[in-house]
Amino acid sequence: MATPFPFVAGAVLEAAELNAITTLPINDQTASYILVAGDVGKRVVMDVAGANTVTVNTGTFGTGDMVFIMNKGAGTTTITAGAGVTINVNGSLALSQYGGGTLLALSATVFNFFPSGGIGYGSATGGSSSASRTIGGENYTVLTFTTDDNLVVGTGGLFDVLLVGGGAGGGQGSQSYASGGGGAAAVVGFASTTTIYLDAGTYAVDIGAGGAGSYAGVGLASYIGSIISAAGGGPGGNGQNYTVAGEATRAFNVPGRNGGSGGGCGGTAPITHVGLTIDDTYGNNGGSSNATTNGGGGGGYSAAGGNGTGTTGGSGGNGVDVAAWGTVASGTDYIAAGGGGGATGTGGSAGNGGVAGTTSGTGNAATTAGSGGGGTYSTGTAAGGAGAAGKVWVRFKT
Repeated sequence: MATPFPFVAGAVLEAAELNAITTLPINDQTASYILVAGDVGKRVVMDVAGANTVTVNTGTFGTGDMVFIMNKGAGTTTITAGAGVTINVNGSLALSQYGGGTLLALSATVFNFFPSGGIGYGSATGGSSSASRTIGGENYTVLTFTTDDNLVVGTGGLFDVLLVGGGAGGGQGSQSYASGGGGAAAVVGFASTTTIYLDAGTYAVDIGAGGAGSYAGVGLASYIGSIISAAGGGPGGNGQNYTVAGEATRAFNVPGRNGGSGGGCGGTAPITHVGLTIDDTYGNNGGSSNATTNGGGGGGYSAAGGNGTGTTGGSGGNGVDVAAWGTVASGTDYIAAGGGGGATGTGGSAGNGGVAGTTSGTGNAATTAGSGGGGTYSTGTAAGGAGAAGKVWVRFKT
């Protein structure tokens, strides 16, 4: 039995009605709705397939009035302040399916909303850009960090994060040896959504630098405070001669180094050494070489680096298109590709989002976030291509 709410003067309540005092009436809505005075003490239940709003206008409620609002439908319900109204919340006013909370009037124009059913999304500022995105029917603000900056959390809560470290440099071509392509950085937060909780406060965001074109050109990690990070890429290997006193000059390869994705091996024969990924959840291994005339391709987030063969360098491993996460408004956004290996005949081809290897001169520099530079070939000495710096994205529901 439902309580005959609201009560009126002179009404007589039966025992069963008093026992049902917590069974408040439900006001079902199937489209965006504007709250009315009669909703006081009720449960307003939204059942809408697409995005919708519940609007609170000035003068509708008096101090102490309460309304419980629940989202039953698949579309996000956003509690919206009408003209002259302020709604305070520790969390988000956007209710996903089965979310809800209580709206309390502090006055005719000022309200508090208390989300129920768990911790909601927070809000923050910072970075080089801020954009509104609709992702899977949900409204988000996406912050992009391309240089070191602060993430300033105004309201504590949940945040989705996506990080890529700095890509590594391609190896140095020297002494008639081809070099390997640079490995891509690790990508954290794309294979499965990574959501972290942040209290209100300021958090340093460090963007990993790309590595220089050499065997020492390690990509650096990207960080959000001390909470989460993405490793940089492993550089491509060199190929060169060395001399031991009293012995003939020998050829040896410098293997690709390990990282988020491993670097391709420098040219030599035979070859057993490639750069390895430190965690295959976030990257892939570099490619191998079978002659001084080719270098292996650097590993990418989506594929391992290709193996060099004959006078052709190994292909760079494919990067990944992260546009669906909300990094751009439309189109594609490839990151974390491996660099192609250098060679005497044909440089290793570019993977998705990456750069090809070269046959002379300085290698191609990476152009997409977290990608490795290309390898090269030289009878003297030539630097590999530089890796690209990383990026960090932070998003929250609005």
